[in-house]
Amino acid sequence: MIRKYKNLCSPITIGNVTFRNRMFSAPMSGAEITPECTIGSKSTAFYELRAKGGAAAVTVSELMVHPETDASHAYHLNTKTVGSVASFTYTADAIKRHGAVPSVEFSHSGQYAGTYLLDKNKKESMTQYGPSEGTRPDGLPVTPLTREQIGQIVEAYYENARLAKLCGFEMIMVHGGHGWLLNQFLSPYFNHRTDEYGGSLENRVRIVREVLTAVRKAVGPGFPIEFRMSGSEMFKGGYGLDEGVRIAQAVEDLVDLIHVSAGSYKFGFSVTHPSMFRAHGCNVFLAEEIKKHVSKPVAAIGGLNDPAMMDELIGSGKVDVVVMGRALLADPFLPSKVEENREDEIVRCLRCFVCMAERGTTQTRRCSVNPLIGREWEGMDIQPARKKKKVLVAGGGVAGLEAAVTAARRGHEVILCEKSGSLGGILKCEQGIDFKHEMYQLGVTLERQARLEGVEIRLNTEVTPEYAEEIGADAAILAVGSEPIVPPIPGIDGENVVVVNRYYLEKDRVSGDEAVVLGGGLAGCESAVHLAREGKKVHLVEMRAGLAPDANIRHRPILLKELEEQKVDCRLEHQGLRITGEGVWCMADGKEVLVPGSTVICAVGQRARKNEAAALRDIAPVVKQVGDCIRPANICMAVYQGYHAAMDL
Repeated sequence: MIRKYKNLCSPITIGNVTFRNRMFSAPMSGAEITPECTIGSKSTAFYELRAKGGAAAVTVSELMVHPETDASHAYHLNTKTVGSVASFTYTADAIKRHGAVPSVEFSHSGQYAGTYLLDKNKKESMTQYGPSEGTRPDGLPVTPLTREQIGQIVEAYYENARLAKLCGFEMIMVHGGHGWLLNQFLSPYFNHRTDEYGGSLENRVRIVREVLTAVRKAVGPGFPIEFRMSGSEMFKGGYGLDEGVRIAQAVEDLVDLIHVSAGSYKFGFSVTHPSMFRAHGCNVFLAEEIKKHVSKPVAAIGGLNDPAMMDELIGSGKVDVVVMGRALLADPFLPSKVEENREDEIVRCLRCFVCMAERGTTQTRRCSVNPLIGREWEGMDIQPARKKKKVLVAGGGVAGLEAAVTAARRGHEVILCEKSGSLGGILKCEQGIDFKHEMYQLGVTLERQARLEGVEIRLNTEVTPEYAEEIGADAAILAVGSEPIVPPIPGIDGENVVVVNRYYLEKDRVSGDEAVVLGGGLAGCESAVHLAREGKKVHLVEMRAGLAPDANIRHRPILLKELEEQKVDCRLEHQGLRITGEGVWCMADGKEVLVPGSTVICAVGQRARKNEAAALRDIAPVVKQVGDCIRPANICMAVYQGYHAAMDL
């Protein structure tokens, strides 16, 4: 077999371990941390799925090495905690049995202890330890670590490494980036010590070398040690790439793989985890430069998900390994699909941050496009239905497509009817906005999956009770979606008004240098960013007091910052009265004001097609409703509902 992405699929030997390909699964917190801070069965299954999907290495995250000075609620590995050693052993076994190398990330939060606690008030009762005395951005005081405490932390790295190897892990990642403790010592922003651990780079890197030396002593020669670092902290006062190169050079004799990330959680989350507003692979230049100055293999991370891009990075010698996190949440089988030349079947990560938003609010693990995430322990394979049924799916949007694909995989005969001439539903709208292309691509991928699974697709076909009676389905899944809300204000039907759902079809109607977006929800805000990036002066009109309340807690602050950086004029508490050729006349503070613009984008929301769904409630013995026809929500809900409706048949 000729592999299309031969560089990406080629093995690599790191230390004395050979990895089956160059695609590694990044450290990601699992689906469950027990009250005792051990790995629960849900998390074991979570990590196993990445191994089953073909990743060469799967890293468990995060093991906090010294709970005495770091009270974060993350994994602990010690002989005092009942079940701790066993949980790590079972997890290493689960990863290894699929041919992947099990790795575990060693961390210490330093002055950001309490980051993972659901009870954020509890962190106020903790002592926040760091390199130097100071104050955190949230006002909590930071206590400098003593030399004795530093020695205890180094010893904890040794003991955890010894136990991790005993449990069957075959690689250890030492986290030295992203603003955690080791990075705090490396950073001139955090580290103001005047002893042997502060000042010069040689002194600031001292604790890192002591930690890596301790880990090596515990695991012995040839056992792979991966050092994760920020190639640049990318904020004022932090170190830049030049010093990042020097840090890598200062530790390379003690490690086997240098994993280059970027930034710091507290000074640019969207830098460390590139948002949809940033280019894929935007941080790779850091790894590429560091590789020029070290002799050890170098790994890159940061919004990577395109096989062609990743293959070129390795083939050109820019990096040796690519590491993916969110991409392997969206599609754990991405590595296997790459190796089998099935790259057009990859479900791409949307970079919507649902995964991290849920982690921070409910301590669960979810993914907008993968309903299995967080539920792997229930079973990783779709089981065949006990009895084959004829299933009619009404609607070819994301919910309908997901339902059709899942039902077909269970062995049902599936007919999907879409009243328009193409599939994708509301996702088709996203092809007009460059940074949301993956959302449009999701519809394309789901259509391909449906056809591969044998779903009979009937376009330009509206399901009616009469039509359904002719088909005689045993079960029906109604996914008739939603429609845009068009407010009944004068001028809304003018030639200068484009409803946001039709923007991709009517871009040529958006004329002039100034535009008004009517509606400050998620769709309106993202449309405003897009138009501003195209060089237009954009005014965003919203009748409420805040923007994008429908965005999740991770995406919303990034979106608001993007609006600010693009200089979008946000008019809050402005109610649209009428639209003219001059723009939108609004009521604000009891006065009529003109918000100027030659084009108006109407983005005030969606309305569920409840009447259409109600008319079809009796078209089969079993009828289920999914997606926006219940209540306009998001891709995550549509995928989950479509998937589980099919699983229930």
